[in-house]
Formats: sequence, C-alpha cells, structure tokens
Amino acid sequence: MVYLFLADGFEEIEALGTLDILRRCGLVVAMLSVTGKRVVTGAHGMVVKADSLFRKNHLIHSEALVLPGGLPGARTLATNTVLRHALQQHAYQGEVIAAICAAPMALAAAGLLHDRHATIYPGMEEQLGDAIYHSNAYVVEDGNLITAAGPGATFHFALAIARRLCPARVVNDVEDSMLYNKLSDTFVPVLKF
Repeated sequence: MVYLFLADGFEEIEALGTLDILRRCGLVVAMLSVTGKRVVTGAHGMVVKADSLFRKNHLIHSEALVLPGGLPGARTLATNTVLRHALQQHAYQGEVIAAICAAPMALAAAGLLHDRHATIYPGMEEQLGDAIYHSNAYVVEDGNLITAAGPGATFHFALAIARRLCPARVVNDVEDSMLYNKLSDTFVPVLKF
C-alpha cells in the first residue's frame, strides 16, 4: 500500500497526477487526509475526497509515503506530529518516502535530510535545513528518499516512485501507454503561427 497525504492547499497536479500514474502501474494507493475531514481543498480550488482520515494504523503495511507540495498544504504536513513520527519510522525501516515541490520541508522537519541530497521548489531552499540542495534537478533520489522540484516534475516524480515499487516492464508499459517518451521524438512541443 502506498499512502499519499493531503492537507488543504495541496498542489493538485502533484497529488492527482502522482496518484494516477502510480495506480496505472498497478499500485494500491490511498489518499489520507491529515485535516480531520475527508474533503480536502487544493491550492487552486479543486475539492477532493480522501479515501480516509490519517490514522497511525494506516502505516503498518505501507510500501511508500508520498507528500505532494502546495501551500499551505506542505506546511500543514511539516507540522503534523503524527506524520513526522511516521516519516521517521519509515525512514528508519528504509521504506520509500517521496516529497515534491514544497513538501520536502516536511522531510527536513522530521530530521531526514541531514547531509542528504534533495531538491525543493525554487526559492524555498532554506526549508531544506542542512540538506545538499540541487537546484538543477527535477528529481533527486538519495537512498530511500525521493524529492522533486515542483508541478512540472510530476511525471518524473511519480515514475521514480513507480520504478522503486514495480517491475521495470510495468513502468515501461505505462510510460509507453501515456506517450511519455514517444512525444519528444515525434512532436514539436509548441507551434506558434
């Protein structure tokens, strides 16, 4: 089971895009609200109904914890004490922990980024604490930690998570079915007339 955490102000494309790609790969993904209510509103007004409220018992059988960014959602994730302890426990067990955009601040708040390589949304570098910041990368993988820079990195982020949890052929098939690699070879990104 993969758990994706939601708080009001989450970045919709990062949460829903990642959820979609992971489910296409055959992973069981549950959205958990940390707000005390199942209906959560994204940073751009999209309303999403989480699968469940976040409880400690959700974390017993998990393969990965995924934190989308967006503000103030990422700040809420970073200050949630129960989530902070869960992140620490999962890091200790070597399980995959992934955070995108502003959400790596929650990893720093949990003390997981000490001398680890990471990225975050540009301009938020101070939120990484003493991590080794990479400004020129969409996605940074350091051991069990995966961080990504922002909304434009969503595909890369989700596929990096999938590659950790699924057979390569499954991820390759999903990439092909979404035209992930094919478009760059045959299409011009933008045509202006």
